[in-house]
Amino acid sequence: MSDTADISTDAAARKTAAAKASIAASAVLTVAKLAAGLASGSLALISEAGHSAADVAATVLTYVAVRQAEKPADEKHHYGHGKVESLAALIETGLLFGLALVVAGQAAQRLGDKDVEIDAGWPVFAVLILSIVVDFTRARRLGAVAEETQSDALAADALHFTSDLVSSALVIVGLAATRAGFAQGDALAAFGVAVFIAIAGYRLGRRTVATLLDAAPQELVPQIQDILRATPGVIAVESLRLRTAGPKVMGEAVIGVARTLPLERAARIKEDANAAIIEAIPGAQITLATRPIALDDETVLERILLVAARRRIQVHHIIAQTVGERLSITLDLELDGGMSHGRAHQIASDLEQAIREEFGEAIEIDTHIEPSEPQLLAGQDAEPQTRRAIADALARHAARGGKVMNVHDVRARETAEGLVVNYHCCVDPNLSVDATHAAVDEVERAVRGEFPNILRIAGHAEINDHS
Repeated sequence: MSDTADISTDAAARKTAAAKASIAASAVLTVAKLAAGLASGSLALISEAGHSAADVAATVLTYVAVRQAEKPADEKHHYGHGKVESLAALIETGLLFGLALVVAGQAAQRLGDKDVEIDAGWPVFAVLILSIVVDFTRARRLGAVAEETQSDALAADALHFTSDLVSSALVIVGLAATRAGFAQGDALAAFGVAVFIAIAGYRLGRRTVATLLDAAPQELVPQIQDILRATPGVIAVESLRLRTAGPKVMGEAVIGVARTLPLERAARIKEDANAAIIEAIPGAQITLATRPIALDDETVLERILLVAARRRIQVHHIIAQTVGERLSITLDLELDGGMSHGRAHQIASDLEQAIREEFGEAIEIDTHIEPSEPQLLAGQDAEPQTRRAIADALARHAARGGKVMNVHDVRARETAEGLVVNYHCCVDPNLSVDATHAAVDEVERAVRGEFPNILRIAGHAEINDHS
């Protein structure tokens, strides 16, 4: 099992355990508050018991939600079941608002009743103080687990326990006021409970609705943008769209890369960017796409090779020159020797038009069509005397030019198309690439003159450390 799977399993276990503990705590507090409220006749305490009863329903819903949310994606839910938690949180929001309305209605009715007797003895206050301690403990525990696992349902549950805590404190104040002779203290405390429940519902509902409507997590947008821009090879972040589904962050991003990069390198950039995002935000699922961007420092050669590569054709010996203010391009185009000239001419014309689209219609472009060499030839070592004769010719003509030295490792192979000759030689390391190519080419042309049956001769120029 992968590390990611282990982390996911551990998070699911912690969320389930937290939800179970919440159910037990809510149930115990509900029974205690209801008993104390009925015994004392306190509307505020009975209302608080109703609040706790709503919490029991909410925590049961939370337990079901966190279990459903951990189910993997399937044929009907391609993005998984993470939003089950948000749906549960929305239902809990409705419970809070409904309870707030009921409590407010009962409190208004109680304010008009002058013959209310409330017997708030020490057992009632003991129940409320115990409730505050339990609420404080559960709210902190649930809040910590919710933050670690990014669980909407547990965050909603933590908010329930926090509202219970404040509501219980309001009930204590109301009962204390009643004992001090202020007859309406209990009803006003109930009003306070209703207001606080409504505020808690509003806070929870705002967050939940944002998640269900795929609102972008604003705190993560700049973080992921910075990660993408810091990835080597990424030129720009073209677009970024994020949304949340339970604890998961999902989205798509388009990153700009140099259009001259090979496909393998562009794919590696995407892999590096994804790895950096997951390292910073475990579990994030961001689909990346690349968009090729033309850079200001692209050379004419790079641009022509890119046009040819898009058509999967080979070009070489590219000569680009400026004639006045006009760009003139000449190149060799390699095509299958067995192809009809009509087809070959059409490919060349298409390539020329694509190059014009790249550089502008005013350019001058000429292509020389030549047959590509066979991809695979059956060969065998040439006769020893043939190899020696070619080696002697190479050494002789190299000495005559003076720039190519120490011809060695000469190999000559016979094929059905002619001789293929490979050799190594040494040149001055300070010699330019152009000068090296010209010197080696001069030697090879001279050797071809002596051995017309050579199909290909290729020399590998090494550095002459003793020059």
